[in-house]
Amino acid sequence: MATAKKTTKVTPPEPIIEPKMIDDNHIISLYMDQILLEEHEPKTVYAFCKKNNIEESDFYTFFGSFEGLKQEIWNKFLENAISTLHNDASFANFSPKNKLLTLYFTLFEILTLNRSYVMYVLKDNKEGMRNLMQLKQIRTTFKEFVKNNIAVEESRIKTLSKITKPVYSEGAWIQFLLILKFWMEDNSKGFERTDIVIEKSVNTVVDLLDSQPLENIIDLGKFLWSERKM
Repeated sequence: MATAKKTTKVTPPEPIIEPKMIDDNHIISLYMDQILLEEHEPKTVYAFCKKNNIEESDFYTFFGSFEGLKQEIWNKFLENAISTLHNDASFANFSPKNKLLTLYFTLFEILTLNRSYVMYVLKDNKEGMRNLMQLKQIRTTFKEFVKNNIAVEESRIKTLSKITKPVYSEGAWIQFLLILKFWMEDNSKGFERTDIVIEKSVNTVVDLLDSQPLENIIDLGKFLWSERKM
């Protein structure tokens, strides 16, 4: 009588699970998510790491404190914008005005993708002027980029002959802060009013360094005044 052939059950090997790569971007993502979900900053680095199942030493590999982390988040926003500009081969041939416009439009697109975080850390946490400390690093990177890539050639400066590249870059930074404040208060669809402010303000600044700024300054002033009343 034939007997059935005995089969041996083969157990498949356990899948190898690679440990999740811990880098600065991963820590930033965890931090931003926690801020938005809990609406307050973690009490300590230890508590943050414990909650997110990462080693405290991993945090300190990339950041010395929460203050350094917050500054780096803003710097990442700008670095992503700059990377996008450099990936466009035609950017180097843009006029100074179009370079500045492109920088602002690209940066505010990135800020819009992270608007909930930006609104919380700059406005909704009630920290007032203390919030501006986190802009320290982005300010340095922003001014350096403008000075090296966008500043109007000194030969074109007619109205204000003593303007230098560092002064121009500082002016561009102040302009960014004004646009940022407007954007935070902008309730228009797709933030279309912010787009208008960007165009008008860049036209004004660049023309101020050229020859006929008065008309654009009046035009910008009228627009901002009308927005205040809406």
